[in-house]
Amino acid sequence: MKRREQLIIVRGAGDIATGTIHRLVRCGYPVLALETASPSAIRRRAAFSEAVYDGRTQVEGIACVKAESLGEAFEIMKRGEAAVMTDPECRVLERIRPWALVDAVLAKKNLGTNRGMAAKTIALGPGFTAGEDVDLVIETMRGHNLGRIIQQGCAMANTGVPGIIAGFGKERVIYSPAAGRLHCLADIGDVVTAGQAVAVVEKDGVRTPVYTAISGLVRGMLREGYPVKEGLKMADVDPRESQKDNCFTISDKARCIAGSVLEGLLYLEARDDLPG
Repeated sequence: MKRREQLIIVRGAGDIATGTIHRLVRCGYPVLALETASPSAIRRRAAFSEAVYDGRTQVEGIACVKAESLGEAFEIMKRGEAAVMTDPECRVLERIRPWALVDAVLAKKNLGTNRGMAAKTIALGPGFTAGEDVDLVIETMRGHNLGRIIQQGCAMANTGVPGIIAGFGKERVIYSPAAGRLHCLADIGDVVTAGQAVAVVEKDGVRTPVYTAISGLVRGMLREGYPVKEGLKMADVDPRESQKDNCFTISDKARCIAGSVLEGLLYLEARDDLPG
């Protein structure tokens, strides 16, 4: 089978999923991403999920275009671009059977992905058992095992503790202090100082300011007007003010995971080709 005929469906198009989608498209695979109607990617400047809102977005030279139908999605993929559809329940699988399916939602639980969805199935992170739910699981926890391809068993459980950047972990992540509509006072890539209000959450005329605990670059923030819940992760700040380009490019973690997904697919393909 020619690579351009090996359709890969990726559930999710956030920043980690985008690393995988980007890698697969560059390698010549047609990729269809399936997203919710209201994606909540924090690092949205490096996430193909933004195409759900804007119709088209680009990350590191690869475009992702929103499709309103399966036929339109195939036309997009023929051009060498990634396609995205709003289909969180994977109803498109009632009409097509992909060569492979990758669950990159990173929900920390299985939202329905199973081995019957495609000839080859891979899931990222905890919530899946390799050999049962899917063929392979990719470790997403930072550390020595990041990107490890698991053939039997599960990825490490989510700790809920953000990764350390320049000595800061939980301090760099901003959670919504209230429920309501988000109004941004700073944009991704802006330099902010500790104690600065970077956004406001408004509900019923009450405006609740949102502050950053540390100084640095706004690395990610939800879209203007997004309906947030209290406690929802809504932004993060990178203390390395010299790393502005990082706000708009695929992360080291996403690249590592993407390489493992590609290796996993090639491994499954080679395994299928073995005699007997």
